[in-house]
Amino acid sequence: MSAAARSASADASYMRRALALAREGWGHTAPNPMVGAVVVVDDTIVGEGHHARYGDVHAEVNALRAAGDRARGATLYVTLEPCAHVGKTPPCTDAVIAAGIARVVAAVRDPSPIARGGIERMQSAGIQVDVGVERAAALELNAPFFHAHCSDRPWVTLKLALSADGLVADPAGKLRWITNAESRAEVHRLRANGDAIAVGVGTVLADDPLLTVRDAPPPRVPPRRVVFDSALRTPPDSRVVRTARSVETILIARTGVAPASPRTEPALRAAGVTIARCASVRDSLVWLRSRGVRALFVEGGPKLAGSFLRESLADRLVIFRSPLVIGGNEPRGFAFAPSTFEAGLADRRVLEHRRFGDDVMTTYELRELSCSPD
Repeated sequence: MSAAARSASADASYMRRALALAREGWGHTAPNPMVGAVVVVDDTIVGEGHHARYGDVHAEVNALRAAGDRARGATLYVTLEPCAHVGKTPPCTDAVIAAGIARVVAAVRDPSPIARGGIERMQSAGIQVDVGVERAAALELNAPFFHAHCSDRPWVTLKLALSADGLVADPAGKLRWITNAESRAEVHRLRANGDAIAVGVGTVLADDPLLTVRDAPPPRVPPRRVVFDSALRTPPDSRVVRTARSVETILIARTGVAPASPRTEPALRAAGVTIARCASVRDSLVWLRSRGVRALFVEGGPKLAGSFLRESLADRLVIFRSPLVIGGNEPRGFAFAPSTFEAGLADRRVLEHRRFGDDVMTTYELRELSCSPD
């Protein structure tokens, strides 16, 4: 292996370590991104850090503090361009320059016109800066953050739990769960990094879910609950309504559709529920984004999934597939999706493939991340 190839391999290895550190901030940094940093001297890590919580010290500063005097002349690997502005903390570029870092390797530039500019400031101070190592992984890790800078709707992750024969539930009602406890815990972990969790009213009527994070470390801010409910059929005594004053609950009604009962809407509002009327699913996403929802985790059944897939509004599809064979034809997970969608998954890019016991989780890329900050 040539010296250049060894150097590139080392850069990628240290950046992957920085990305692993960044993930420690899962559920706690939004609306800021998750960021990790590693300080290296003579092929040895002398300092590590990550952004642990929104408003706290940034990853670079934590890593530099851990390295101390050993940071002088070292290389700093960081998953995002160090910031160059005063926000809740001083500019990270000032700390990098003051520490005497000789080289900075950044995975990707910051998309924010306010925060970016650190690369140029560090270069002006004589620091060598290289950008783009493990760029795709860095973008994927903070996809909602990057997407927010170039879209008027949230980043949407659609989750489905399917049996081996493609059903989302046992029509006989004998099985409460299709997937195992490990898979369900992973779903709660995924929920923790969302700004909101969405289901359709059919799920509320069938399961009376609470839609909170329980089987994973609690996030800094509980995700809001969103129910797509065209005619306001959500029962006032459902769990999401009864707890609406503890966790914000939003019902998305359809413009022009009369409520199922004239008494329901006043009861829902009195319980603290927010009701929005939107003309389409896309309009509802724009409304949610205007309310600060950057990352939406959609867990609805076949009808809601079909709505998102027909309008190409899902960015990632996460399927938990169980080995159970239930039998029968309904309810199928993709019953309301475009007719060619399920077969077309074979041609989609797979971003992740993991096992949880006997279950298999597969994450598909449905849309490329359109925001390119470079």
